[in-house]
Amino acid sequence: MRKINIFWNWFQDNNQTIKNFLNETPKSQKQICHWIKHRLGFYCKELDYIIVFPKKPTQKTELIITANGNSEYFTQVTELIKHAPILKHWKFTAFIQPTANIDEIIDGLEEPYIFPEITLKTSDIKFLPLAYDEKTKKLDIMVYLKNYNIHCDTKTWNQAIYIIIQDLLGEKVLYQNINFVQLAQMPSNNNELIELYDLQFYIDSMNNS
Repeated sequence: MRKINIFWNWFQDNNQTIKNFLNETPKSQKQICHWIKHRLGFYCKELDYIIVFPKKPTQKTELIITANGNSEYFTQVTELIKHAPILKHWKFTAFIQPTANIDEIIDGLEEPYIFPEITLKTSDIKFLPLAYDEKTKKLDIMVYLKNYNIHCDTKTWNQAIYIIIQDLLGEKVLYQNINFVQLAQMPSNNNELIELYDLQFYIDSMNNS
């Protein structure tokens, strides 16, 4: 608890400077990033942060604390945010939250994800369950992609898919419920496959059955 208080006391003392980050010089921005990471690391070195700056002056600046998907440190994230101070211009969030607009995806109107040599739309991705562990409540899935080529950079493909799934489910749900993801080429007959945007619904159905 002492380390939590130290972090938040420091943050309160410096919150205006951090909030004004975009107006600072590149040198000052680098120093601000260093000190946030340093102070957060004093509490728990495995945690990271994301600052989401508002698009409108009336909106709050958001500080997201993340464990980068490492479930061993989920408790540390939750405890830190639980004791966050109430600041007028700040919103404090535990874990990276779902950001995908499901309605846009269903209509195929979402923006594509662009990675090195890969462009993907969530509405073009489907999946099938491979296995479900009732003890851990974790699911193995096969993800089907158009133009998937096993000879290209598999690591890049995997990273891309995890980013997309995290946008659909959020950090905590992803790493608490998905154990293994395997990639495959989309078959010509894919009527039996499940839309990726229905993954949360499928997870809820399995956990409640």
